[in-house]
Amino acid sequence: MQEPRYKRIVLKLSGEALAGSGGYGIDHQTLVSISQQVAEVTEKRVEVAIVVGGGNIWRGVAGSAQGMDRATADYMGMLATEINALALQDALEKQGLEIRVMTAIEMKEIAEPYIRRRAIRHLEKGRVVIFSAGTGNPYFSTDTAAALRSAEIEAEVILMAKKVDGVYDSDPRQNPNAIKYTRLDYMDLINQGLGVMDSTAASLCMDNKIPIIVFDLTERGNILRAVMGETIGTYVGR
Repeated sequence: MQEPRYKRIVLKLSGEALAGSGGYGIDHQTLVSISQQVAEVTEKRVEVAIVVGGGNIWRGVAGSAQGMDRATADYMGMLATEINALALQDALEKQGLEIRVMTAIEMKEIAEPYIRRRAIRHLEKGRVVIFSAGTGNPYFSTDTAAALRSAEIEAEVILMAKKVDGVYDSDPRQNPNAIKYTRLDYMDLINQGLGVMDSTAASLCMDNKIPIIVFDLTERGNILRAVMGETIGTYVGR
C-alpha cells in the first residue's frame, strides 16, 4: 500500500473557501466536504493541523481601507476566524475525529490557548488541531500564521486550499489565456506578487524550507492527492 509523502501537514483554509459559492458566511455543504476529505487523510495516519482565515465574515484590510483603525479591524478579523474554527470543529467531530481548537487570543471557554508543545502532543495522539486567531497580532495575515505555525510544529508542507487549481500569471477567471505554473521558487512569489500569500509568509516558508502546494479545494479528493504526493496544482519550493 502506498505511503503518504507527508506525515505532518498544515492545511490553510481561507475564509472565502468556507463560504462556498455564496461568497459570504459559512456554507454547510462546503464544511461537510472539507471535513470528509480531512477524515480521508487522517485514515492514512497523517497528522493534520488547520489554519483557518476569516475573510468570509470580516476582512481587517477592508475595514482599514474604509477608515477603521487597522489594529481594531485586524482583531475583528481574528474573532471571525474563531467562528470559522468552531464551525469546522463541529463538522470534523461529526466525521468521528477528535479535534482541538487552539487560539492565539485567550478565550478559555471555547478554545485552548496556543502552546507549541501541547499542539505537537495533540498531533502525535492523532487529534486534528485547528489554529485560530492568526498569530494573535494585528498587521499579520492568516497566511503568515500558517507559515509560523508550520515552522513551530515542524510541518512538512503547507497545503494552500484555493478556488482555482494552482498559481497563474494572471487571474484565470478574468483572463482565459492566463498561464498556469506547475512549479515556482519562493522568490517568484515575492518578486512577482502572484497573490498566493503575502511576502512575510513567503519569506518565513523560504527561511524554514517549508514547501507550499497550491491546489483547488473544490475538486473532491485533492487534499488526499496532495498528501500522497500526486502532482496537482502548483508546487512552491526549492
